[in-house]
Amino acid sequence: MVTNAYIDFSEEVRKALAEHKPVVAIETGGTFEGIPYPDNAATAFAVMDMVRRNGAVPAYLSIMDGRVKVGMSDEEIERYARLRGTMQKASGREIAQIIAQGRNGVMTIAATMAVADYVGISVVSGGGIGGVHRGAETSMDISSDLEELANRNVIVVCSGAKSILDLKLTMEYLETKSVSVIGYGTDELPAYMARSSGIKLTCRMDDVETIARTYRVKNAFGIKTGMVLANPIDEAYAVDSMLMNQVIEEAILRSRDEGVSGKAITGYLMKYVKEKMGSDSMEAQKHMIIQNAALAAEVAAELGRN
Repeated sequence: MVTNAYIDFSEEVRKALAEHKPVVAIETGGTFEGIPYPDNAATAFAVMDMVRRNGAVPAYLSIMDGRVKVGMSDEEIERYARLRGTMQKASGREIAQIIAQGRNGVMTIAATMAVADYVGISVVSGGGIGGVHRGAETSMDISSDLEELANRNVIVVCSGAKSILDLKLTMEYLETKSVSVIGYGTDELPAYMARSSGIKLTCRMDDVETIARTYRVKNAFGIKTGMVLANPIDEAYAVDSMLMNQVIEEAILRSRDEGVSGKAITGYLMKYVKEKMGSDSMEAQKHMIIQNAALAAEVAAELGRN
């Protein structure tokens, strides 16, 4: 297990890594910033319980008081949840800045992948990956999630890519970077809270044994790119894809009318969609995070058997 002067491991995670037991690294951005307090804390506890019940140790990754936390105590979860709205969003490039300034930060999937790969955790759980944004041909707005996937040897369990993105270009980017995108029980890329995107996948797998075996084979050939395991949200919580696309188109038109441009468009679109979709989108997000954590734990447990 690695040691680093800027990283604190929870005792549970430290013991699991030392004993080579399965651990799941969990993104904090979706849970702690995407969901209001106190529901964010309740969701975090539900996620950790789900990971444990499915055979792995949960490790929420965060930055608190200038320290990277790999695994958090119940008290830290509660305090961190209350900090919602005051913390900096940390992708890979911001980790060092936030630590050096002694500040607090929520980790994106990109940052979670970077730290997880560094400390030896193979499975990452999150909501949905970032990607190539609409209008990226002029804004160059491309999520660092994609570059980290190209350079980190981890499996990212998520509900596909966020629906506000240019999903076709996102898939093209991942293909160019040789990142495997596997549909878990689906032939189509999920679009975050929507099960359908209209984009067909070239690989579908229906069991964690095959997924774990694929990861081992990839490593045996020295292939160090990551894998995306796209897990569609349960139908009972899914948002209608046609309605979602309609709202996104409305948001795009509104952003143009209001003169929103460049990287500011991303935050604008996400806020607009959440406001329009209301409580349904919030319940979908909570369920999706918990559901993905359960699958991530199953995959981690299967990897730990060999």
